[in-house]
Order: sequence, then C-alpha cells, then structure tokens
Amino acid sequence: MKVKELYDYLDARIPRSLSCEWDNDGLLCCPDGEREVRRVLVALDVTDKVCDAAIEGGYDVIVSHHPFIFKGLTAVNGQDIVSAKVIKLIANGIAVMSFHTRLDAVSGGVNDMLAALLDLKNVEAFGEGDETLGRIGELDSPMKISDFAKKVKDALHAPVVFYSETDIPVFRVAVLGGSGSDDIDAAKAAGADTYVSGELKYSRMTEASETGINLLAAGHFYTENPVCHVLKEVIIGAEANIECDIFFSGNILAV
Repeated sequence: MKVKELYDYLDARIPRSLSCEWDNDGLLCCPDGEREVRRVLVALDVTDKVCDAAIEGGYDVIVSHHPFIFKGLTAVNGQDIVSAKVIKLIANGIAVMSFHTRLDAVSGGVNDMLAALLDLKNVEAFGEGDETLGRIGELDSPMKISDFAKKVKDALHAPVVFYSETDIPVFRVAVLGGSGSDDIDAAKAAGADTYVSGELKYSRMTEASETGINLLAAGHFYTENPVCHVLKEVIIGAEANIECDIFFSGNILAV
C-alpha cells in the first residue's frame, strides 16, 4: 500500500465532512505519495521527539490526532518549530496525516472511546449546531462527584483530575476530549448533570454550582490519547502487513 492509498483509506473511514470548519487536518506532509508504507507510527501530537523516533525507527508515515500544521506557514526556512519539522520530515521522506475534529466526531473515535472507558450506557452525540463532537450517556447508578472523579482518574490513568465541588449526584454524563469549555452549555442543554473534558476554564469551574452541572478536567492528553489504539486498529485493517506502533510518551507531566 502506498502513502496516498493509506490516506484515502483512512479518509474514507474518518471523513473530512465531520471536521469543524476551522480545522486543518488531512495529509499535511507528503514527500512522496507513491512511497510504499511498511511502518506507521501513531501519536497524539507530532512533536520533535515523535519526528526523531520516526526517523530512527525507519517509519514511512506518522498518523496523529492533532495537526502539526494548523495556521498557514509563511516560510519554510527552519527558523520556527513547525517549518523545522517540515524540513526534517521531507528530508527523511516521512509523510504525516492527521485526523483531528473528525476523529472526535466519528463513530468509535475520541469521544466514543472516552464514554466507553467511563462505562457510560445509552450513549448519543451532542454538541453545538452541526458540530456534534461530544457524547452523553448514563452510569448504571448515581455516584458522588468525589467517587466519580476517582473513577475518571483511574480509567484514564491521569495523574490528577480537577473537579467542581457541588452537591449534584453524577448520573447523566457528557464527555468531550481535549479543550471543552465552549461546550459546557451544550452539555447541560442535552441533559447532562456532569461534564468531563480535558481542560476547562477556571471561571467556568468556579461557576459550576451556580450553572447546575458537575465539571471535571482530566487533562487534554489523558482524555484523547486512548484514541491512538483506535487509529492503530484502523491502520492495520488497511493492510495486514503494515507494522504499526504507538508513541505513548507525552511532553506534559505532573508531580
């Protein structure tokens, strides 16, 4: 399978039609679309460490969730971190394809995986307008917010979970991996008593009891990184002979 064939395969299963209008993902770096794909490295982010691992490991393609080119490049001269990575990747013939908000929205993607890890039942999509990225479902029985926060921390292997202090029992839970402050009101409108995201604005967290919803922030990385397993399975489904590995390490740690 060639690079462009792999992208077409993934694009058909994680279609661009699901992406938010402001997003920039897809086949972002392609030195040679006809290159045979033998090894693929999956990562949440295309960091310099990921690029070096791909080069040292002889990978042909990096598949990521977050696009490493988000705003338009004004120059490719190595004098900023993005163009330096572009030069490095092209020099080593490595393609990069990213699936961002469409992977949030697609069935079985970021937020379905997050809902499954938290044992939610009767899961359905929610969001603002046409951007139904999030998921909402129910627990088997109501829980105290402190107990649910521990459940989230354990399920996501997060070093810490921040949560608002309210007296609202946790039962109908909305989830949205990554940055989720803009969808708090949509979660509440969908009937959620509790909302889990990666990062939430301090002002919204302090207003939680007044807003009437529990809010939990479990870390951008920890709410989205589980989707790397999904990407790996989809890639292996494209061609059984492709060797696919996941780069697990994030750059943000807690003490």
